[in-house]
Amino acid sequence: MPNRVMTTLEQMVPKVEVYSIDEAFLDLSRIDKCTDIHQLALDIYQRIPQWTGISVCVSIGPTKTLVKLANYAAKRYPATRGVVDLRDRERQRRLMALIPVEEVWGIGRRLTKRLNIMGINTTLQLADAHPKLIRDTFSVTVERTVRELNGIACDDIQEIAVTKQQIISSRSFGSRIDNLEAMQQAINEYTFRACEKLRSERQYAKAMSVFVRTSPFSGVTPQYSKSLSGSLVRPSNDTRDFVTLGQSLLQRIWREGHAYAKAGVILGDFFGAGVFQLGLFDDVTPRPKSKELMQLLDKVNHSGHGKIWFAGQGIDPTWGIKREQLSPRYTTQWAQLPIVT
Repeated sequence: MPNRVMTTLEQMVPKVEVYSIDEAFLDLSRIDKCTDIHQLALDIYQRIPQWTGISVCVSIGPTKTLVKLANYAAKRYPATRGVVDLRDRERQRRLMALIPVEEVWGIGRRLTKRLNIMGINTTLQLADAHPKLIRDTFSVTVERTVRELNGIACDDIQEIAVTKQQIISSRSFGSRIDNLEAMQQAINEYTFRACEKLRSERQYAKAMSVFVRTSPFSGVTPQYSKSLSGSLVRPSNDTRDFVTLGQSLLQRIWREGHAYAKAGVILGDFFGAGVFQLGLFDDVTPRPKSKELMQLLDKVNHSGHGKIWFAGQGIDPTWGIKREQLSPRYTTQWAQLPIVT
């Protein structure tokens, strides 16, 4: 069920960081000039229960710490009806004056006692404290909290998020995809990256979801979004298993006639090595030397001496992110070293 919530969010906004099994941060910086953010929050608040049966609270703010503060208010005060917009500075200060400092994200009981001794009892008093004093007295982490309470973002949204429950790999396309072959390459690419992360976490996954969507902010092209989940008979971290499953799921949700803006994959239902046991009547033969092959794949790709990928990922995809403004790689590429004459 949490996977369905996160997938729904992925279909509504360009960038999502899955923070925990029941919480996510959404990056609205790319759409705030062309979208009514408050209306989007209301749409999310209504759509999640409609599509998943799970009630949610939605909060808006310029930093993660302020968003968590707004979420506290959305849950605590019924008058908010589950949606709190905390972009206005005066509104931020009024709310912070009401909330005890122990409710701030990352401030536990131990820090609260020390802050209380300093005369800091409310969130507003913490926000008004001098950052250098806080850093010298506590740590750089608490200093960042003070800065975030003042609207200075210190923690960016991470699009590929790993939790104990799932791995999400997705990205908006540099150019729209309108043919199945290009979408197959994209799904294979995201599957490849997700499985790399899965192995780096020493995990095995059994479940997989694939989603595709058009841009919800285009009023010209037809709208379409769809996701589908499936599972393996036994957990795996072999990329080949998930490439096969992912392509099967994509075939079932693909619809011609749309210009797709984003797609992605989600791996879930994690197991540690040797934890899962087959059922009495399960008949699955493991791929021979799967572990050794995946280790070799990762070793080569991380060595810097070459790269191995699946043919299904494509050689030079046209749908990738735009790189016209990419900075030269002065420290890793001899050919891109600056020339001084």
